[in-house]
Amino acid sequence: MSSAQYLDSLFNLNGKVAVVIGGTGELCGAMAEGLAGAGAEVVLVGRNEEKAKARLAKITDAGGKGYFVAAEASSKKAIEDLLATVLQRSGKVDIVVNGAGVNSATPYLEIPEDEFDRIMNINLKGVFLGCQIFGKYLVERGEGGSIINLGSMSGVIPLSRVFTYSASKAAVHNLSKNLAREWAEKNVRVNILVPGFFPAEQNRKVLTPDRIASIMGHTPMKRFGEANELVGATLLMASDAGKFITGAEIIVDGGYHAMTI
Repeated sequence: MSSAQYLDSLFNLNGKVAVVIGGTGELCGAMAEGLAGAGAEVVLVGRNEEKAKARLAKITDAGGKGYFVAAEASSKKAIEDLLATVLQRSGKVDIVVNGAGVNSATPYLEIPEDEFDRIMNINLKGVFLGCQIFGKYLVERGEGGSIINLGSMSGVIPLSRVFTYSASKAAVHNLSKNLAREWAEKNVRVNILVPGFFPAEQNRKVLTPDRIASIMGHTPMKRFGEANELVGATLLMASDAGKFITGAEIIVDGGYHAMTI
């Protein structure tokens, strides 16, 4: 076997079906492209069909395949219907990405209850439901699988100005590790992809000039991440290359977490 064939055997996702919840967003959309490029059939899940069409066009132009399913991440019925739709159309699910998320920069003493509930419902309850419904399927199927939950650097290190977001992501990290332990013997792996600072829809409102200067001063690579730079870590967690990796926080942040003084 040549080195190229060996690498292909590790990262190849041919015949796999990947459900990407939040796949109409910038970061998860790039992850979905990467999964499709490795051979998986990709299901983009979100609320914006126009964004999905644009991403699916890129995927098909590159020789990949996928389709869109509209669903609300925080609705149990919607996620149950999503699983049923994918099983009917694709026959199975092998990889699940739970990546729907929202953010806010409201000062802590001014955070209204409805904003807190909205962020928790999408960021935490969405992951809870995605893991519960798809995890039950994967565990009962008995053939293993990979769940990738989108965490955050604010789930590892407390960051200023994003109080509810940080709390929701810290809970996602904790839940993911507990599920990794729970399902390890079933070969259902649960890992956390931890992006550093990647400009995206949910955080543009908090990227003020002073905050950007602070981030750059704390990032050894002195730049923001680009969405396609999450693909390598995604493929590691989704493929046989990472078959002994579970409960891990895979950090992709240009060295942000390693910087102290």
